[in-house]
Amino acid sequence: MGYKIKSRIWIESDGHVLLGEGRVRLLKAIHDTGSLSKAAKSLNLSYKKAWHLLDSVNKSAKKPVTINITGGKDGGGTTLTDYGKALITIFDGINRNCWEFLDRHLETIEKLK
Repeated sequence: MGYKIKSRIWIESDGHVLLGEGRVRLLKAIHDTGSLSKAAKSLNLSYKKAWHLLDSVNKSAKKPVTINITGGKDGGGTTLTDYGKALITIFDGINRNCWEFLDRHLETIEKLK
């Protein structure tokens, strides 16, 4: 019999979700595509849902997480700030460390006779 631990990690600020797996996936997609619209499409999210998630992150963060570039000949876009990139790195580290911790402790349960 194999055991599994189920868990989700998220970070809150003043009772509002700052980051969670979905928000981080959205930020990574924005980084990869340079566009909120393209990021939403790549994640099968509506633009409205993606916009609300991103707005929530920006309102909960201490500093701007993204910069919007309007129009122009290249059509504008969205990029991550250095702060936004750092938040992703930190969240990924917390998430990875949490899973490693949980896996180690799950092994102790599996070793019980």
